[in-house]
Amino acid sequence: MICGSTGRARPLAAPAAVAAALLLAGCGGASRPAGPADAGPTPHGYVAGAEEAAEAQWRLVLADEGGRVHALDPATGKAVPVAEAPGLRAMGGDGRFAYLTVGDGLRVLDSGVWTVDHGDHMHYYRARTRVVGDLQNAGDPDVTGDPALTTLSTAGGVRVLDRQALDAGRISEAARVEGRVAVPYAGHLLVASGGRGDVTVHDRAGRHVSRLPEPCPDPRGQATTRRGAVLGCSDGALVVTHGNGTFRARKIAYPGGVPDAERAREFRHRPGSTVLAARAGDRGAWVLDVAAGKWRRVGDAPALAVNAVGEDSPVLLLDRDGTLRSYDPASGREEARRKLLKEPGGTRPEPVIEVDTARAYVNDPAGKAVHEIDYNDGLRLARTFELPFAPRHMVEAGW
Repeated sequence: MICGSTGRARPLAAPAAVAAALLLAGCGGASRPAGPADAGPTPHGYVAGAEEAAEAQWRLVLADEGGRVHALDPATGKAVPVAEAPGLRAMGGDGRFAYLTVGDGLRVLDSGVWTVDHGDHMHYYRARTRVVGDLQNAGDPDVTGDPALTTLSTAGGVRVLDRQALDAGRISEAARVEGRVAVPYAGHLLVASGGRGDVTVHDRAGRHVSRLPEPCPDPRGQATTRRGAVLGCSDGALVVTHGNGTFRARKIAYPGGVPDAERAREFRHRPGSTVLAARAGDRGAWVLDVAAGKWRRVGDAPALAVNAVGEDSPVLLLDRDGTLRSYDPASGREEARRKLLKEPGGTRPEPVIEVDTARAYVNDPAGKAVHEIDYNDGLRLARTFELPFAPRHMVEAGW
């Protein structure tokens, strides 16, 4: 586990020891955890057992083919082992927790870094990395979360986890709902069923509240933005908003007919941003501008990975020859490119692009490295973190 980072340029001491197997490292260091003063009131934003920081804290959760899981702190450049997940097949995240698919179950890992949004200001926290526990019969889910709930969506239905319980170190199911795709939004759950794609609103205990008039046929993929929740549909994207106690839905249709192989199936974006990216089969990537209500296609070759930084910021695409490309989301014009991976093909799962407020990260399994990219400076290679293992899986945490 990595503790004590307050920024990218300030290296801090690594922890003294890391527990073996599923046990987690404690957090050493002399800094005092956030908490009430000895004789004063509890500070605003206090979180028991965590240390408050002045700026956002990031960690990259990485795993190799054997399921050995590491945490990489970009501030120190050091990666340390934090858990074991034998048979690991996939990894997802909700901003704080990583969900490791092992067989037909999930191992849930608390990254130990997160952000609390108070509307007009933020609080940033760090704590020890730890395994929360295992969840059986979870399949290989799409993961989406908010501060209260995390949804695990599979073809067999949706399981809803209580985030407050996860924060406290235990797994508790808040609900199970029939459906193909679900997203927590505005104090409720939005659930799209398979086939015809009826979209229903449920409370946080899973009880049915209402049905939206606009369907989402064959739902695949979901996201939450500042301008509403997004569900991917065979005919475009359904954007659901909430105001004055009412949910409203509008469809952003694809520009013309789109073959099934080229539709957006997984949205990638900087959390909260209203610009989303998704692979478009063998024809580049889709860019969905939720605020403008428009789709745009960028690139024309198969993409290994994509991500969108945000409004007036680049859309990133890693192509199959290992070149990272940057596109303007409004015009679709390519703005920069950088040859990044020497051996991009042949790995499963394929590399991913993670983005935060300042940098992008690309895992390089063949090169046993993670590359840090300054996406606002012509895709400048800021740093390469060389590792003693092949990082086949990666999620970023700290949101």
